[in-house]
Order: sequence, then structure tokens, then C-alpha cells
Amino acid sequence: MTKNEQSRKQDSIDSDLEHPKTSKKDSPKSHGEILKQQIVDGQVTFDRNPSSILLSSLTAGMEIGFTYLSICTLHGSLFGRVDEMTIFKLMALVYPVGFIMVVMGQSILFTEQTSLLTLPVLHNKRSIRSLLKLWGLVIVGNLAGGCIMAVVLIWIGPKLEVVEPHSIEAIAVHITKYDNWVIFVSAILAGWLMGLLSWLVTASKDTVSRIIIIYMITAVLAFAGLHHSIVGNVEVFAGLLISTEITLLSYISFESISLIGNALGGAVFVALLKYRAFVYNVEN
Repeated sequence: MTKNEQSRKQDSIDSDLEHPKTSKKDSPKSHGEILKQQIVDGQVTFDRNPSSILLSSLTAGMEIGFTYLSICTLHGSLFGRVDEMTIFKLMALVYPVGFIMVVMGQSILFTEQTSLLTLPVLHNKRSIRSLLKLWGLVIVGNLAGGCIMAVVLIWIGPKLEVVEPHSIEAIAVHITKYDNWVIFVSAILAGWLMGLLSWLVTASKDTVSRIIIIYMITAVLAFAGLHHSIVGNVEVFAGLLISTEITLLSYISFESISLIGNALGGAVFVALLKYRAFVYNVEN
């Protein structure tokens, strides 16, 4: 394809995104409307000051810690009374707490923003280099915030008698006990779900439906035991601090694999497929 053909193709895509088919007031948003809003939102994040991005990411990492507080409290409350596998399934009921805080509060969470930030690159409005730089900044903020929250919770939790050391260890061991390839594929599926969450939240027209979507998708993620790199960071780092079962190597290995898997799930299975579906429709 020549440069002129590529330019005409891009102009055609831009034109369709500038004037997407609009939905009626009470009907769902069209594919073009959702995609346009996602690209605009992604570009807004690209244009933010790096310090603002880092602080928002740090906030998201700490806020997601309330999911960890909730599942630790649940585990401690039911331990010895209910079969442990059942406890891990019941965690799906409280797992969405931190995600609702983060997404509705518009803090920057890596897994929720992965596909969103990839779309401007697919649309040729941002470079891959700028995407990787932004991803790196968000990841650093999320991980740092999560580690801070882990330290706070393993100190205050036992004092409040809501978080027990055996719960911290059990949760960390539970999510790291799998082979690396299992964690990797699981993380891809989790990233796929989180990218879909971002897409559906954009598609929603009111706050209540957005909260329901966040709850539904993150509850499925937890019930299936899929690996989420940012919540997992809090879970495994807390385990590293208090348990000999979790080593520094196992923490680094888990976090690296889950981050890559989450990124692939969001970028490929949501951003790329949703964008290409729109482009093929324009071309044909």
C-alpha cells in the first residue's frame, strides 16, 4: 500500500470516527460512538502531566488495596468455619469494592486503562514508544501504591482484629501456587475482562449501570481465580513481608508474568479486535 493510499484510508477512518452513527436517546451507544470516546479519553491521558499521571496511578494502587482488605477480612471471618475453597469463591462478593472506587473515582489503573491507551496508537495518533513510556509510569505508580497499602494493612489489620497473618499467607500462596504458564494465560483472560470493562463502562449512559458492570466483571474475575497484576501485587507483596512461603523471586516472577499477560489481554483481545472490527466495516 502506497503512502497516498494509507493516507486516504486513515482519512476515511478519521471521518467515520468524527461523525459516527449516533444512537437514539434510549438505545445503546453505537460501536463508533464508543470507540471515538475511548480514543478521546486515551488521548486525554497521554496529554496529562507525568506527575499527575504518577500521582493518579499511585492513588489507584492504594485504592485497590481496599479490595485486599475486604478479601482478607472475609477470609479471616470464615476461616475454620467454611471450607477454604468455598471462602476463595465467596471472595467474589467483596472483590469489586476497590475497583468501583478506582474506576468511578477516575484514578488510573493499568489493567483498566491498557486497551484505552492502546487505541490512540492503533489510530496513529500516538507512538508505541509513548505508549510504553506511559504504561511504565502507570505501572510504577500502581505497584508503589499497592505496596504502601500492603504495609499499612498488615500493620493495622491485626490490631483491628480484621486481618490475620494466616489469611495474608493463605491468599498469597493461593495465587502463586500455579505454574508460570497457567498464571500467564490466566492473566491474559483477566486483562481481556478488564479491557472489556473499560469498553462497557464507556458504553454505559448512567452511573448505576456502570457500577453494576464493574461489579459483574470483577466478580467473575475473582470467582474464576484469574490473575490481576495490581491486586495481585498487594496480595503477594503482603505475603512476602510476613511469610517464608513467599520469596522475593516468586514475587518478581508472579508480578512480571501477570503484568505481561494483563497487557496482552487488554491490548490484543479488546483494543485491537474492537478497533479492527470498526476499520473493516469502514473499508467495506
